[in-house]
Amino acid sequence: MAHYHYTASGLANVWLANGYRFVETPYGDAVEIDRVEALHRAIGLAICRKPVTNGRELRYLRTELDLSQGELGKLFGKTDQTIAIWEKGRDVPRWADTLVRALYRERVEGRVKLAEIFSTSEKVIGNSRSTRLTFHKSANGAWTPVTSPVRAAA
Repeated sequence: MAHYHYTASGLANVWLANGYRFVETPYGDAVEIDRVEALHRAIGLAICRKPVTNGRELRYLRTELDLSQGELGKLFGKTDQTIAIWEKGRDVPRWADTLVRALYRERVEGRVKLAEIFSTSEKVIGNSRSTRLTFHKSANGAWTPVTSPVRAAA
């Protein structure tokens, strides 16, 4: 089965190996995703475990945290314009990247393992910004990343 390019997340590098189906609606064809909230949680956690995030991934985590650019800016002592600049493709400062990951993981996992978060943000593995994230829905309904990353086409 071909993988489905899941762009509704706002990320260009997310693909689904299964857990989706094409359906007809009165408005035309659509895609139905199983347990979409669990999928979004799995995407967020996969982003948190990447060595480097980009602006779109920062925006994804911020929106999943239900924070506006202004609210995140206040947390960091920055303006909403600074957050907007980071999200539009400027390099996200390492400290901001690490703190957003910590906030997200604390929200979804409860306890944050700061040593693990800091060690992940210290790793530099090539240009991981373009790594394709592929997810698989298991028999028990849990969404998990496929273990072998595939580089996204340029």
